Amino acid sequence: MPTALVTGASDGIGKEFCNVLAERGYSLILVARRKKRLEDLANRLIKGFGINCSTISHDLAKPEAARELFDSVSEMGLSVDFLVNNAGLLQNGFFKDIDLATQENMIMVNIMNLTALTHLYAKDMAERRSGHILNVASLAGIMPIPNQNVYAASKAFVLSFGRALHNEMQAQKCDVIITTLCPGYTATKMMDNPDQGAKLAIPIAMMQAPRKVAEEGITGCLAGKDMVIPGIVNKIYSIFAGLLPNKFLIPALGRFYRANMTPYQ
Repeated sequence: MPTALVTGASDGIGKEFCNVLAERGYSLILVARRKKRLEDLANRLIKGFGINCSTISHDLAKPEAARELFDSVSEMGLSVDFLVNNAGLLQNGFFKDIDLATQENMIMVNIMNLTALTHLYAKDMAERRSGHILNVASLAGIMPIPNQNVYAASKAFVLSFGRALHNEMQAQKCDVIITTLCPGYTATKMMDNPDQGAKLAIPIAMMQAPRKVAEEGITGCLAGKDMVIPGIVNKIYSIFAGLLPNKFLIPALGRFYRANMTPYQ
């Protein structure tokens, strides 16, 4: 039975990744900060699918967290066949008004430890000549977004890094697939979370279900795709964003985000 490791597994798209992978017969290693939620999810997956399921409470905002996680999994005697780098942080608001340490944590989770986990597991998988890595970026990664600038820039890194690495792995013929998933607005707690500076009000019609996003991501990765943009509407947005010059796109996005952001009281 193959084993998948999912970061940010306790909620939202991460939880749906776990459901999809369990349905496909994977044993699971669930990673997130909230231990109780992980244990509850693990118990449900074990009962529902008869799989092996381990939990690791771990904070990927800390330096060296990726290496510590990799070592913990190795000490458990587990080998990872499918890595889902889903953990991510988001901040809405004006750059100068958001605490610097908060933004550094976002960079640590979204870029530094994602890159480190990808390196550690890509190397391990290449030695075994088999494996899949799904890195979760965002539709935000294809455009500069005022009032979400560090988040969007971090996802632009994930997208550029992942697509280039996909090509490298193909060139080396090591049978490791790297896929980058770029969801648009998704109905998760990231749309309404007091920890992320401000609430962004988006019409429900513009949002995808996390289950659909997870299914398209897993299916695309197993099919060997380098990038997956889930949903027809999001694909149209990505084309439109690529055609519109930044001198028009950036001010329009800035007006949209500032008009729809409400600070938490």
